[in-house]
Amino acid sequence: ANFRDLSSAVTRMATLSPGGRITVEVVDEEIARLRAAWQEPVSGSDEVLADIVGPEGLAELDLFDRVQLAEAVRVCRASRSLAEAGRKLFAVSRQKKKSANDADRIRKYLASFGLDWATVGAAP
Repeated sequence: ANFRDLSSAVTRMATLSPGGRITVEVVDEEIARLRAAWQEPVSGSDEVLADIVGPEGLAELDLFDRVQLAEAVRVCRASRSLAEAGRKLFAVSRQKKKSANDADRIRKYLASFGLDWATVGAAP
């Protein structure tokens, strides 16, 4: 929001006003247009997570967690099992472990956000 937006809004309202008078209806329409223009675009991460954690849960996640969790959800949805998802997500770090229990790692990761395999897999 800046003075350029304000100037454009006043010009637009004056131009679109019936009879050259700015009405409450014209102002309301312009406010709605400005709010839509100023709103942050929905990221791909937010789209993936919105149906799982809801708007309230999404608002409580840091950007870092949103991006990381969204990618984990995408991998889970593209996998046939929790073990397969774990192998994909932990492909590098699992090589350094003597015993790789990737399914348990992803299960615990999802649980830290209050999610489980059924919830993540059930969403579209």
